[in-house]
Amino acid sequence: MQTLSLSHRDELAVIEPSILYFGTPVALIGTCNEDNTPNLAPMSSVWWLGWRAVLGLAVASKTTHNMLRAGECVINLPSQDMVDAVDRIARTTGTDPVPPGKASRGYRYEKRKFETAGLTAVNGEIVAAPRVLECPVQLEARVENIHEMAVRDPDWAGRSRAIEVRIVRVHANQSILMEGEANRIDPDKWRPLIMSFQQFYGLAPDKLRHSTLGEIPEQSYRPPNARMG
Repeated sequence: MQTLSLSHRDELAVIEPSILYFGTPVALIGTCNEDNTPNLAPMSSVWWLGWRAVLGLAVASKTTHNMLRAGECVINLPSQDMVDAVDRIARTTGTDPVPPGKASRGYRYEKRKFETAGLTAVNGEIVAAPRVLECPVQLEARVENIHEMAVRDPDWAGRSRAIEVRIVRVHANQSILMEGEANRIDPDKWRPLIMSFQQFYGLAPDKLRHSTLGEIPEQSYRPPNARMG
């Protein structure tokens, strides 16, 4: 293990931040309510592995209830120029009455999330959950597994779940595809909306440098059942 120099040690501080949102893409999760009306929820606790994603959601969330009941959702990824639409529903919930934790943070009940955001709901092709027409990336998904979070922490147990989903169809706007490649998104064209410590950011216009990982053919990561619904 490398030993830090005295000057570097002086630059470090032991801190206890309330949140650890160092930066992840914003997602708009589309689900169907019990009456088949569309629900839309902005979130950023999401990570990916192949054609799988794990979504961190509050147990009391309407989105969580809808996903567990219907077993599906659409993960819509907004671009950075959609920030105003996302912010219009950032402190809304489809749960009525508003859960106490959200009420204390100033959330309000809103059933017509799409209309409030100024976005357009379109049907999924494989799942019944709604896609967001304006989002450059729309990922139809089915629930695969539910993981209880913080089970050994009496203060946080029962509050949140990590929901594993399998992507069953990917929709991508042609404007972000790599030239001459039907199945590759060009990272130089894709500009996702990023959430970092509750603030919105975009990506720099150019990559920092060439990546040696980028020399690996993308096809080598393709799951064998990628086309399966």
